[in-house]
Amino acid sequence: MTVKQISVFLENKPGQLAEFTKLLEKNEIDMRAMSLADAEDFGILRIIVDDSYKTVCVLKDAGYVCSITPVLAVEIPDKPGSLVKVLDILGENGINLEYTYAFITRKKDVAYMILRVTDNEKAGDVLSKNGIRIYCQHEISELFD
Repeated sequence: MTVKQISVFLENKPGQLAEFTKLLEKNEIDMRAMSLADAEDFGILRIIVDDSYKTVCVLKDAGYVCSITPVLAVEIPDKPGSLVKVLDILGENGINLEYTYAFITRKKDVAYMILRVTDNEKAGDVLSKNGIRIYCQHEISELFD
């Protein structure tokens, strides 16, 4: 029920993200989603890719510090209030949302969100019971075919 998110520490200086994405391009790794949060000296890049195992191997061989975190990928209607419903469900069930970011596909009228929560299993259960579609790793790739 979860998706593998790769978190990568990047030095906060010009050209680092370009260098990183060139490494992915060179190794034919396709990003599905991306979020970048910065601090003064470094940034945390969070990505969902087509092949997480290959990506981690490539990154470690290139000297990057990275880790894998299980996150939820959910589909919601692309209309006002859809995210509110998800957030209300999580809050009403005592599930803390640590961070979130969105990604797009070619599918019309829906939006996709990555959710990092305190309890993936509980969140997945309550969201599913409330009609929110949860995607697993292989289903994410199918969204882009």
